[in-house]
Amino acid sequence: MRYSLSIGKIAGISVYLHWTFLILVGWIMMGTLQAGATWIDAMWSLLLLATIFLCITLHEVGHALMARRFGIATRDITLLPIGGLARMEALPEKPREELLVALAGPAVNLVIALILFPFVQRIDPNLAMSSIGAVNFVPALFGVNIWLALFNLIPAFPMDGGRVFRALLAFRTGYVRATRTAASLGQLLAMVFVFAGFALNPFLIFIGLFIFLGAQAEAGMVETRFALRDHTVKDVLMHEVPTLDDTASMRDAACRLLNSQNKNFLVLHEGQPVGILTRQDIITTLRTHGDKALVRDAIDTKLEYLNPGMPLDKAWSKMQSEHKPMMLVMDEGQIKGAVDEESIEELILIHTARSQHN
Repeated sequence: MRYSLSIGKIAGISVYLHWTFLILVGWIMMGTLQAGATWIDAMWSLLLLATIFLCITLHEVGHALMARRFGIATRDITLLPIGGLARMEALPEKPREELLVALAGPAVNLVIALILFPFVQRIDPNLAMSSIGAVNFVPALFGVNIWLALFNLIPAFPMDGGRVFRALLAFRTGYVRATRTAASLGQLLAMVFVFAGFALNPFLIFIGLFIFLGAQAEAGMVETRFALRDHTVKDVLMHEVPTLDDTASMRDAACRLLNSQNKNFLVLHEGQPVGILTRQDIITTLRTHGDKALVRDAIDTKLEYLNPGMPLDKAWSKMQSEHKPMMLVMDEGQIKGAVDEESIEELILIHTARSQHN
């Protein structure tokens, strides 16, 4: 994720800290000191915060390790002010697998709470961050882990509880319909969070917005995968690929962009492909280097190849994860053409129109 700092690896998975996390640290420090606490109290509060986010990281690692059992890799884990985000290469589509992956995270928090329980004598439900110290540090951490487990099991998709709800629905209704229902419930609960945030805690507003947008995005992603699942790369293959020579100027590239409907170009050097030039590359280079800049100085030279028989949903996922708006298609050592985002999006629109008609 952009604007994130790498802080290490756990179980072979890279962990990143998003820059917005610093806002949370500053907010807690300011709130603690304004409440009349000392700098020592503030340090205890920050130590608790760091420990909480270690528990959140382990929560996400729990998801990742369970997903790994089903052959699904996790790219990385990013810590945000509202929690952790594990980016998986794919999502489990079998209800049983998704159920186990979703429950693995809260289970980690319950295990941590179980380990801490023998050291807990009393839990103060009104404990504030400004009153953390050596005496109540462990009870506070115990309470937080219980809260994390229970809160994440609220059926607000795409939170863990929402994924559990979708998995249970999918046993009966199918994956796509279950996603629609879970996303609708998630967005309804998100609005409850937002309204509750105005009355109780502003932090709930951010959680509500995250849930609402997350439910919308994942529901759209599932609809896309469903539309593409019965197709292969061959179905959207462009046999005539727009090309540019690597010695052409940005003026030439801009003219090609304006005089055609093409947004992505295969760049050639002496007839051989050497990179991809996108519309955004053209605009950015014109802004920074002007008309006389050469195409070869603006291209993405890391070419990626697809097979004609590759399932289109897998190809789409690969293009999205690697941020490639166009990929070449190769078969038996020969380049057969290319696939770009626009051709896939057109197929999705056609599928959606047909399904609405039916």
